[in-house]
Amino acid sequence: MTHSVEKIGGTSMSDYTAVRDNVILGGSHSEDPYGRIFVVSAYGGVTNLLLENKSNGHPGVYALFAEEDDGALWRDALKDVDKYLREINRALFGKEDELKEANEFIDGRLKEAERCMDNLHKLCQHGHFGLEDHLLTVREMLASIGEVHSAWNTAKLLKRDGINARFVDLSGWRMEVAVPLDEHIAQELAGINLERELPIVTGYAYCKEGLMATFDRGYSEMTFSRMAVISRAAEAVIHKEYHLSSADPRLVGADKVVPIGRTNYDVADQLANLGMEAIHPRAAKGLRQDDIPLRVKNTFEPEHSGTLITCGYTSESPCVEIIAGRKQVYALEVFDQDMVGSLWQYEQKVLNHIQRFKGTVITKDINANTITHYLGASLKTVKRIVKAVSEDFPSAEVSTRKVAIVSAIGSDMKVPGMLAKTVSALASADISILAMHQSMRQVDMQFVINEDDYEQAVANLHRCLVEVHDHGDAICAA
Repeated sequence: MTHSVEKIGGTSMSDYTAVRDNVILGGSHSEDPYGRIFVVSAYGGVTNLLLENKSNGHPGVYALFAEEDDGALWRDALKDVDKYLREINRALFGKEDELKEANEFIDGRLKEAERCMDNLHKLCQHGHFGLEDHLLTVREMLASIGEVHSAWNTAKLLKRDGINARFVDLSGWRMEVAVPLDEHIAQELAGINLERELPIVTGYAYCKEGLMATFDRGYSEMTFSRMAVISRAAEAVIHKEYHLSSADPRLVGADKVVPIGRTNYDVADQLANLGMEAIHPRAAKGLRQDDIPLRVKNTFEPEHSGTLITCGYTSESPCVEIIAGRKQVYALEVFDQDMVGSLWQYEQKVLNHIQRFKGTVITKDINANTITHYLGASLKTVKRIVKAVSEDFPSAEVSTRKVAIVSAIGSDMKVPGMLAKTVSALASADISILAMHQSMRQVDMQFVINEDDYEQAVANLHRCLVEVHDHGDAICAA
């Protein structure tokens, strides 16, 4: 097959004109927009209102429904969602009849969701039914509304603009039996003529596996990945509001960062480990196994070829491709003189507690009598883990410390003196290194530092390891 499967992120989706002109009709597709499948995210901010704010934890409809007793707050929040979606519709549909149809469509989904939640709330007032047993289903139902809204609108707008777009609803609304994800995708793809139709697919897909149970808000990437695999796409493309660049432009400066251009799935995995996903590792797995290249493009710079991620790529000459990192990391240190010779027993129990409370291990240190895990988790979760570990090992000293991790990453960094140069770059800015890691594969170097030094560390490493090379339009042209 020669078609591509392309995903459009939420911030990009919020600018329909840019999506139409730069993505749908951009470049070589100005005359023929077909031969592609588009998987779309909800408009920017919508999923935050439906579930909870990803950045600050402010509760949305789902979080309020899960926590409260009388139901007033989640109903008010659902009204706020309705108001926000109507505002989006008004900005998109100029004619009153078009606007009325768009509002009626999404109102139907919102009212049915409210009815289901109201019935569930009443049912769970009886002792035989527990609300917690149904919360994941409610979360999936609410999340689906955002993607259905954006996909339906986009298909409708593209039809208005002369493109034969087709709304493909994977949300399973009123679907009687859940089927496996791959089967659901194959069923919906059957009968679509990619030479004459442009499928606009919901990023959420209802399936037997339950995407949110595993991927939570990364579900759209899994839908995108499996769509590419099942349809045997020649290329997978992600359209974002920014390039996959050598560093965060907010920390380094937009004039100093440069698109990576080419890299491999190994580098993508290292970024995901730091919470800076180009694509979820589980979603990337299917693309990698089927040798489908992934391209990350900037919606607002359609003339740039973006960054191509493939299986076997390594840079022609060893270099650092990206400086990345993460703040709000907790170092969980377990010290016990009795640990000598029994490291694996201690680590197994500590990891069991981390998994139990759903913490994420970014990296770790081990010596004869100390194990330190660097966790991506909330303070509340870390406190629960500390309590459980302390109960398991009463003779151990269990402590925590808030830190940051900054990392230099590249497809090939086998350069003599690279580590010394990186340490020197941090030392020149008077940044203390609390711990450091470099694996024998030499695709990344990680430095644990004080959180207050994070921004300066990223800027200094980028200046010393990337900017000095003057890469031009990309580190390696895609």
